[in-house]
Amino acid sequence: MNTYTRIYSVVQHIPYGRVATYGQVARLANLSGQARLVGYALYRLQTCPPNLQPEIPWQRVINAKGEISYDAFRHGNDHRQRVLLETEGVVFDANGKISLPLYQWQPQRVD
Repeated sequence: MNTYTRIYSVVQHIPYGRVATYGQVARLANLSGQARLVGYALYRLQTCPPNLQPEIPWQRVINAKGEISYDAFRHGNDHRQRVLLETEGVVFDANGKISLPLYQWQPQRVD
């Protein structure tokens, strides 16, 4: 299984209404210390035409501060990510943060 496939497999397991951090996804994909690689893999999904995007809930991955990682190269997907998470019931505080103790996914195991 290639690196991106391992990342996407982990992300597909994140339940509706929960989030995981980039570092957490990297660890679960046996890529410890490669949180940036997770971010790049998910960015690539967002640049695919909508009809070719696989069903991977990229919006459920946030940074370790409990925030969306804003980037000018995401062309509005930062806002879209927040809207998608709010649709799932994830609440942001006044500073744009998500409570990790409340919303972070705690898997027993990822196959």
